[in-house]
Amino acid sequence: MTRDDGRLGVVPALVRSTFLVNAVYAESAREHGLTSQQGQLLCVLMGRPYGMGELGAVLGLAKSSLTGLVDRTERNGLVQRGQDPQDARGIRVSLTRRGSELAETFYTETCRRIDELPAGFSDTERGALDELLSRIVLNNDVPAVFGE
Repeated sequence: MTRDDGRLGVVPALVRSTFLVNAVYAESAREHGLTSQQGQLLCVLMGRPYGMGELGAVLGLAKSSLTGLVDRTERNGLVQRGQDPQDARGIRVSLTRRGSELAETFYTETCRRIDELPAGFSDTERGALDELLSRIVLNNDVPAVFGE
């Protein structure tokens, strides 16, 4: 419901903007032959390999869901499991060469699309949006998921 001043209010605006970003992200993932979760996985792994426990925490997935996601992505040749050099029992997940190339392409294109969402904003408005959203993310300890 829009107020008389044309504004939605913080909660509806944040919820609806989340839906908008998720839709852009999902469309970009589909065009690159990925699910949204696979896109997230690839973007997280762009920075470095992760252990399964770390990945589960960053992506907010239960162990069984994460295992299935990694299995499917590994079958597609995008990630690989390897021994953790710090823990003989641990497994680290990393990008394959093909996965790294796809992650870079997906990341660049998705960033371009998301950057277009505030089209028409002045530099000052973009700066204010950046500052406010950054505070929300940092104050709530949201993990880096999208190759920041």
